[in-house]
Amino acid sequence: QLVESGGGLVHAGCSLRLSCATAGRSARRYPVGWFRQAPGKEREFVAAISWSGKRTSYADSVKDRFTIYRDNANMVSLQMNSLKPEDTAVYFCAARGERAYNENVCYTGGFEYDYWGQGIQVTASS
Repeated sequence: QLVESGGGLVHAGCSLRLSCATAGRSARRYPVGWFRQAPGKEREFVAAISWSGKRTSYADSVKDRFTIYRDNANMVSLQMNSLKPEDTAVYFCAARGERAYNENVCYTGGFEYDYWGQGIQVTASS
């Protein structure tokens, strides 16, 4: 089970931090990715972190503004700075837990993940 927190409404240029925690019997370390879906658009990749935490990957649209990191074995956060109106979307965290994985690989495709959070709204107003 994945539980997201930290979304909300902010002015453009401000910051938010999203967190994704694994809970229940499945609470452990996984490779994790963040995705987002804006109204009328397809879900898109945002950022990913490897199981080891040594590797990260970002979409070009968020590079140098967003940072993904591990708080601890069971939580991954996404620090979002300089938010833009085009960042407005429902954000989902995902974990790869049912299939083998490389400890130092970042998975950027939604099809590569097994568990998904319920989604959390992020709105950056202009």
